[in-house]
Amino acid sequence: QARLVESGGGTVEPGGSLRLSCAGSKMLLSRYNMVWYRQAPGKERELVARIGRENDRTYGDPVKGRFTISRNNAQNTVYLDMSDLTPEDTAVYSCNANLLRTNYWGRGTQVTVSP
Repeated sequence: QARLVESGGGTVEPGGSLRLSCAGSKMLLSRYNMVWYRQAPGKERELVARIGRENDRTYGDPVKGRFTISRNNAQNTVYLDMSDLTPEDTAVYSCNANLLRTNYWGRGTQVTVSP
């Protein structure tokens, strides 16, 4: 069964960096638009970053200039490089693969930014 598996979350101090990974299992991520979302406790899910099949990128306003989304098709993995993290970045980060009416979701990985 096709699935997405996120990794790389953890706890980091303000100003720190993390790299999240989203690996595809039994599916080729190059065929999909890939999106990172996040959801903090008590808040709605928000789009963090998107990379299209042609590697066009968009970012949510709160992360512009600090986060970078990329894909490595040879490794069948999408990355989210996060820098200059603040406590407001604390959330569960989830990976989504979509194309037309097809959507796959990972289970998410927790990112906590705390002194």
